[in-house]
Amino acid sequence: MSETLALRPEIVNPDTPLGDVRVEASLSWFERIYRIGAVRKAFILLALAGLWQAYGLWLGNPLLFPTFTDTLAAFFENISNGVIPARTLVSLETLLIGYSVGIVLAAVLTTVAIGSRLGADLLEALTSMFNPLPAIALLPLALIWFGLGKGSVIFVLVHSVLWAIALNTHSGFRSVSNTLRMVGLNYGLRGLKLVRFVLIPAAFPAILTGLKVGWAFAWRTLIAAELVFGVSSGSGGLGWFIFENRNQLETANVFAGLFTVIIIGLVVENVVFATIERNTVRRWGMQH
Repeated sequence: MSETLALRPEIVNPDTPLGDVRVEASLSWFERIYRIGAVRKAFILLALAGLWQAYGLWLGNPLLFPTFTDTLAAFFENISNGVIPARTLVSLETLLIGYSVGIVLAAVLTTVAIGSRLGADLLEALTSMFNPLPAIALLPLALIWFGLGKGSVIFVLVHSVLWAIALNTHSGFRSVSNTLRMVGLNYGLRGLKLVRFVLIPAAFPAILTGLKVGWAFAWRTLIAAELVFGVSSGSGGLGWFIFENRNQLETANVFAGLFTVIIIGLVVENVVFATIERNTVRRWGMQH
């Protein structure tokens, strides 16, 4: 049985005018500004400063809660007379020493932990024992062992920094895939070379998180230690500046000292750590 295939002409639809259609539309000025992270953060800070000022004016008690403008006036006054810069340098010097020692010890512990199971067990046991222990609780022992000097403050700083960095670094190392490890081994990398060229770059997001957490812990511990025995240790840093002005009921100066700590934290987070992250994690395409 034969079938005759009916031939039909091709159907051609006429061109339909699309009208004024823009494939790419330019962003408005508001959208362009909103995409800038620094502008968004500055807006948040200005809003918080406005709330601070409004609450201070509503409360009307500068002894209890000074306004933002009163705090700024005290801040700039103590900068002009050199008090805050001198106290800040003392605190930063002590902080950087303790922070650096903590980083070195954390690197040694995590390298040993990666190299052997016994080292991993050692790190887990030490972190389980000492990480929950508040650093400031060791201050009385530090005073007995190291006396009234910077050694006591540095000791508690190392304790506060060490475990946070070690835990995050070890966790980052353990999260590195076996494929990357095998690639490093195939290239003949062993021991410290494997850690340096494979594990550290792959685990750097976790390491950077540990560095940030360790820095925050170090600041808290330092201010608390200086509040306890600041000038008697020969430090006389920002913590002692806050404590001294609290005793003199100079509340605006107390807030100025706290404001200085906040500014340093913002600078370190948004300049130092942001630069490190931009040149490492984001450059390597490892951000989440």
